[in-house]
Amino acid sequence: MSWTEITTIEEWNHVLEQSDKRGKLVLKHSTTCPVSANALKEFNGYVDAHPDQDVDYYLVKVIESRPVSNQIAEDLGVKHESPQVIYIKDRAKYWSATHWSVTNAHISAVLD
Repeated sequence: MSWTEITTIEEWNHVLEQSDKRGKLVLKHSTTCPVSANALKEFNGYVDAHPDQDVDYYLVKVIESRPVSNQIAEDLGVKHESPQVIYIKDRAKYWSATHWSVTNAHISAVLD
């Protein structure tokens, strides 16, 4: 299994809309931050090893896709931070974690 990168507001709107049908896990990732690099490693570890088959996985690069990152924060009422992982169900934030709390173990605890 793998994740899909969201680069446009239209793609984000589709992901949010589809969260009525399936859970969505989004990682907001900064390509210049070592903490975010670790979060990406943890996220990939979960997705590669044993992902929940009923969830779709996404990545947003917060610097390269700033409008998307800002729209996610606005739509979900979640203060922007990076790294940040957000689990979305029914068009709303169900769970989120930031910085060093973005771990394979935390993702597993919520999704498995």
